[in-house]
Amino acid sequence: MAGPGSQRRASRGASALLAAALLYAALGAVVRSEQQIPLSVVKLWASAFGGEIKSIAAKYSGSQLLQKKYKEYEKDVAIEEIDGLQLVKKLAKNMEEMFHKKSEAVRRLVEAAEEAHLKHEFDADLQYEYFNAVLINERDKDGNFLELGKEFILAPNDHFNNLPVNISLSDVQVPTNMYNKDPAIVNGVYWSESLNKVFVDNFDRDPSLIWQYFGSAKGFFRQYPGIKWEPDENGVIAFDCRNRKWYIQAATSPKDVVILVDVSGSMKGLRLTIAKQTVSSILDTLGDDDFFNIIAYNEELHYVEPCLNGTLVQADRTNKEHFREHLDKLFAKGIGMLDIALNEAFNILSDFNHTGQGSVCSQAIMLITDGAVDTYDTIFAKYNWPDRKVRIFTYLIGREAAFADNLKWMACANKGFFTQISTLADVQENVMEYLHVLSRPKVIDQEHDVVWTEAYIDSTLGIHGYAFAITNNGYILTHPELRPLYEEGKKRRKPNYSSVDLSEVEWEDRDDVLRNAMVNRKTGKFSMEVKKTVDKGKRVLVMTNDYYYTDIKGTPFSLGVALSRGHGKYFFRGNVTIEEGLHDLEHPDVSLADEWSYCNTDLHPEHRHLSQLEAIKLYLKGKEPLLQCDKELIQEVLFDAVVSAPIEAYWTSLALNKSENSDKGVEVAFLGTRTGLSRINLFVGAEQLTNQDFLKAGDKENIFNADHFPLWYRRAAEQIPGSFVYSIPFSTGIVNKSNVVTASTSIQLLDERKSPVVAAVGIQMKLEFFQRKFWTASRQCASLDGKCSISCDDETVNCYLIDNNGFILVSEDYTQTGDFFGEVEGAVMNKLLTMGSFKRITLYDYQAMCRANKDSSDSASGLLDPYHAFLAAVKWIMTELVLFLVEFNLCSWWHSDMTATAQKLKQTLEPCDTEYPAFVSERTIKETSGNIACEDCSKSFVIQQIPSSNLFMVVVDSSCLCESVTPITMAPIEIRYIESLKCERLKAQKIRRRPESCHGFHPEENARECGGAPSLQAKMVLVVFPLLLMLFSR
Repeated sequence: MAGPGSQRRASRGASALLAAALLYAALGAVVRSEQQIPLSVVKLWASAFGGEIKSIAAKYSGSQLLQKKYKEYEKDVAIEEIDGLQLVKKLAKNMEEMFHKKSEAVRRLVEAAEEAHLKHEFDADLQYEYFNAVLINERDKDGNFLELGKEFILAPNDHFNNLPVNISLSDVQVPTNMYNKDPAIVNGVYWSESLNKVFVDNFDRDPSLIWQYFGSAKGFFRQYPGIKWEPDENGVIAFDCRNRKWYIQAATSPKDVVILVDVSGSMKGLRLTIAKQTVSSILDTLGDDDFFNIIAYNEELHYVEPCLNGTLVQADRTNKEHFREHLDKLFAKGIGMLDIALNEAFNILSDFNHTGQGSVCSQAIMLITDGAVDTYDTIFAKYNWPDRKVRIFTYLIGREAAFADNLKWMACANKGFFTQISTLADVQENVMEYLHVLSRPKVIDQEHDVVWTEAYIDSTLGIHGYAFAITNNGYILTHPELRPLYEEGKKRRKPNYSSVDLSEVEWEDRDDVLRNAMVNRKTGKFSMEVKKTVDKGKRVLVMTNDYYYTDIKGTPFSLGVALSRGHGKYFFRGNVTIEEGLHDLEHPDVSLADEWSYCNTDLHPEHRHLSQLEAIKLYLKGKEPLLQCDKELIQEVLFDAVVSAPIEAYWTSLALNKSENSDKGVEVAFLGTRTGLSRINLFVGAEQLTNQDFLKAGDKENIFNADHFPLWYRRAAEQIPGSFVYSIPFSTGIVNKSNVVTASTSIQLLDERKSPVVAAVGIQMKLEFFQRKFWTASRQCASLDGKCSISCDDETVNCYLIDNNGFILVSEDYTQTGDFFGEVEGAVMNKLLTMGSFKRITLYDYQAMCRANKDSSDSASGLLDPYHAFLAAVKWIMTELVLFLVEFNLCSWWHSDMTATAQKLKQTLEPCDTEYPAFVSERTIKETSGNIACEDCSKSFVIQQIPSSNLFMVVVDSSCLCESVTPITMAPIEIRYIESLKCERLKAQKIRRRPESCHGFHPEENARECGGAPSLQAKMVLVVFPLLLMLFSR
């Protein structure tokens, strides 16, 4: 019989055994946690799924058949390496001829406008009912057309992006702040009506023209074809042609400008507000070929941007906006010492001119003040006389005329212009006067320099190749990476779309080697590794590009061509008969890239309705001898048509076999060749397609267009030959939920890297079908008894299928489809990056738009809104009345921050620079496993590549959450530059090339016409040229 002691010992022994058992169980749990995912089992799953899905993709795409057919023609094919320099010179010559045709169209318009203007006699009482672009087709409440708004027939036209236009007539836009029936405008509109027949004639001669413009020095803007203009959300049309880059560059020669702003005590209140607006309007009139600085003065000099003390900067949009932001920091106090400011301005202009960095043409000082006590003739005698190379433009702020004589004398004595600005509404028209003065030398010389601005001349050169062009300032004319629009649904134009520098899209060239060589009009070659984003910027392709460049004669532009190394440097020529090719082009499912130019259908009106495929057929049959076509390209199209024709019968046999694809998981098969030829086959009815938009005209990413090959083609070309690339399409919305999977593979002529990729084929299948195949494969096991040690059905593991960029195609949580893996499993993705299975690639976007809080009371548009102008005028009158009764500085109270209580902040989109990551798998790593030490557990995982694909199976221990590791996101981060870096960026002016022509002065100028007299308001000087015309081409 056991006593109490033995019982206690037994109890202690039992406790010890229990503790040991628990410890063993705990340790076993940890061990199991680290070993519960057998690599061999995951490898089995991956192999089973890979074999199944490749079999489906290869079968329904017909990839093996197509590869075989191209192999059969291998002996008849000649492979050639592309001569990049010869190619870029050929393209440059073609563009030179194209630009010459455009300049001839401009010349005809100039001659017609000059003749019409000389024949016209100004009539102050002229009444003329013209087509106002804002008012056309508008009716009053009684159903009658508004004045200047009579009926104007508009019809959609695909040549003009399907916009409703009138190709028989032009119409006229007048800025919001100008009176539609002002005599000067009515007279100008009347005589410029004669341009209508020239517009139409130009379009008949050269149907590749799109828009033709006439910009008047009076502010009205005539546009052909006629189109309806709509106000913005504030009911305002802010457009004034005289503020546009093309007008400024054509109206005046390049110039260096110093703006002097009086900030003495007498400038308090509304006067300072008007002065700031005057400065802002002057900045609007400066273009990319101009240089400037702004100095405020009282007893001392205050550089608006202290960082730029003693120098000038280029008047690009970024610099002008930077100075505008600093204008708000100006306040009035003290005494104005104009002599100090004038001395500084002359010294800056002289020193900067000697550096050779500026315009080396015209120079001017803009003086904005409420008065001058002296004429400062000793300063002008010291710096500017007798040559008067620096023009002086004076702006008297306020209604007082006590100092007007001194300011007018300064302007007249220095070949400038004087004007008085009493209200905000007066600012813009008065600022414009200086442009008339600067244009005099051009007018007297009868020089009509053709100024080229934005032209859209994209050219596709192979899978990743492209052509691009830049201006003398290094800005992009055309480039496939140029994104001029934002807010995809609204298609708004970015404010800085026309001043994107080449270095901002080819940003890997940190030393600007390529940019500077092109700006300097060199001919040569440059190579570098590039990171090209695709699929809405979410994926990246890393490749080496060879760049070839040369100048375009007769223009300020340079042209470049980029060719990717490897298959991108080679092409081949096949050979089949016209009869064979024509027969195989007749199939209804054959299409060609309509944005490519196989035949020029614009030359003759009877060809404009033809698609490219229709034009080719007519050309080959000899039925249209006037058609001009690219014979070599068409020969290659015929070759591809013949070689790819058998796939149509193959697809048809699959579709007719009812036992195949019984669950209709595969919906579409498609093919594309290097010549832009496409074939499509539906395995289900069109109405049953899960993705109704795929391969349609609006699906720009997935069809051949002027910018690029289809996305599925480009990605397949970078995969190992014989393997498929799988992806789900990304939507443009915030939430990306796709219900289809696309698979594609490339077809190469030879089994080597330098072989041209001749075609790509693929299929689109239902996501549910694809995922079902994955889950079926993940339930397999190798045990003889059929009992699996692990399954994706187990609660202890999470199974994923991700692609080579880390996006989830399959997850147990369906809502995670399309998400980035790092956002779902941050700890595992971080470990994969550390182990080298994936690598992070940092990308930059210098064309981004970021949200910013902006004061809703911002008066930037006040000048353009008649209501703002009216209120400003009322406030001015009231202030002037108060001044008779109380001290002058009450005006500053009237305009003080006490009136700002109703101001609200609103979010706007502003141009910015961003940095963001992309991720790509390491091809050499096929499988790996690992353990992650977390706070209180160890998280294990296995990653295994799916054979013959860009996919990976990832199995993760779900029992260890590892919540301390933050998710990895792909969200862009705005780059905010510190002040010292901002300063360096402002000072670091990139290399640019000055325009070749300069019309700074002319000895026959009438310097006495320098402002101040009322009669000047109605003058009709021949400054009509700023007759500025702009022609765009496809």
